[in-house]
Amino acid sequence: MALVQPLDPNHDPDTRKLAEFFNETLGFCPNSVLTMQHRPAISKAFINLNKAVMANEGRVTSALKRMIAWVSSNATGCRYCQAHAIRAAERYGAAQEQLDNIWEYRTHPAFSEAERAALDFSLQASQVPNAVDAEIKTRLYQYWNEGEIVEMLGVISLFGYLNRWNDSQGTDIEEGAVESANQYLGKHGWEKGKHDGSRY
Repeated sequence: MALVQPLDPNHDPDTRKLAEFFNETLGFCPNSVLTMQHRPAISKAFINLNKAVMANEGRVTSALKRMIAWVSSNATGCRYCQAHAIRAAERYGAAQEQLDNIWEYRTHPAFSEAERAALDFSLQASQVPNAVDAEIKTRLYQYWNEGEIVEMLGVISLFGYLNRWNDSQGTDIEEGAVESANQYLGKHGWEKGKHDGSRY
């Protein structure tokens, strides 16, 4: 059971309308958003930020953004967000080989050098202390422009918020996210952890 219980999806009509966005990305409204509804200004601001961050204005694809989110969540250890990110990557058309080999993105041939730079950036930016340095900046600028780098950092920062929210909450993980995580991450030891409904 989570630290704070999610509210009914119909609790706040404005949140409910905005949350239709997640029916596309995940196939359901996440429990994290339903919990934020305890203060609707937070749930609405979060959904609007999420929509802005995930909008594609350059060459950073929806699938790559979700893989960036997965790397960030993996670095911080949030099992809930790992599952959501891999599910969204799947729903947004990430190549099967990439989904099956996300753990080996640095060496697997399914990933381009541009994608590797983006994913390494996510890993370095998600560490504490922060590990972004001149070398990763040089690599990023080989493949991406400033606007695209801002989009990537938006994803990383958004998931920094989500990782802290969901790991502190012990947010109960939804069945659809569990299915995707078991399929793509289970072979590497993914499990629900504190998100199995029994933490508190």
